[in-house]
Amino acid sequence: MAEIPAASAGQRLDQALAALLPDYSRSRIQHWIRHERVTVNGRLLAVKDKVWGGEQVQVIPDTHPAEVPAAPEAIALQIVYEDDALLVVNKPAGLVVHPGSGNWQGTMLNALLHHAPQLAGVPRAGIVHRLDKDTSGLLVVAKTLTAQTSLVRQLQARSVKREYLAVAHGLIAQDGKVDARIGRHPSQRTKMAVVHSGREAVTHYTVLEHLGHCTLIRCVLETGRTHQIRVHLQSIGHALVGDPVYGRATQTAALRDFKRQALHATRLGLLHPLSSVLQEWQVEPPEDFQALLDHLRAETA
Repeated sequence: MAEIPAASAGQRLDQALAALLPDYSRSRIQHWIRHERVTVNGRLLAVKDKVWGGEQVQVIPDTHPAEVPAAPEAIALQIVYEDDALLVVNKPAGLVVHPGSGNWQGTMLNALLHHAPQLAGVPRAGIVHRLDKDTSGLLVVAKTLTAQTSLVRQLQARSVKREYLAVAHGLIAQDGKVDARIGRHPSQRTKMAVVHSGREAVTHYTVLEHLGHCTLIRCVLETGRTHQIRVHLQSIGHALVGDPVYGRATQTAALRDFKRQALHATRLGLLHPLSSVLQEWQVEPPEDFQALLDHLRAETA
């Protein structure tokens, strides 16, 4: 139990509590108020209700999901390769890689902890790079601290080979490169954008097939920024088919039926952390991606 100080008179409840409880963020305090874990003089109030000083306030904190260790979960993984140092997974679309806001369970990290319990002793369960929830394809996991250090250094040196297949809107006439910095969108904070103050980002693309009003391309990353391929292709006027964030409205049935961004991590190459031998893996696109290609080919036949 604590008392609202007179200096907080006229403030909103969340503002007054933020001053009273400086160790906690405003968003955490608002969460407690909305979930009825705060009483003022024995009553429940709303976040915006005013206080006038002298009120007796009781706060019953709860644990934020981010503060709870991730639990192993029996989620099937498609293992492409595994040894004592590495695990290469073919991630399906729809699977979140790492717990975060709105996705605290049911992630690849939870699945990895079930598959290889020793990963609990490796930061982030050995995950060194990510794929967006609705991007499918290859992802490497380090099973030891030594392997993780090696993979992180290879990523920093840009020596890890990552190739993606993508279906983009419009006719892309020739191969090219997008060299444009990426950072947080200046007004829409959940999105990324090409911004002058962003981090260096380079994407190479090769035209594989023209599919009427779309183009199948191969993308090779030099860098690994959040949403890099999606943002770069949008920036040159060729957003990914099905992209709910950076895409555009679609007209044909084949495009409307595809419910995610048309992006698949098809090839991965790196130096094995123990042998320093170059190893590469490749997986074909999943059924939904292949069905999209078949529909587009049928439309243009």
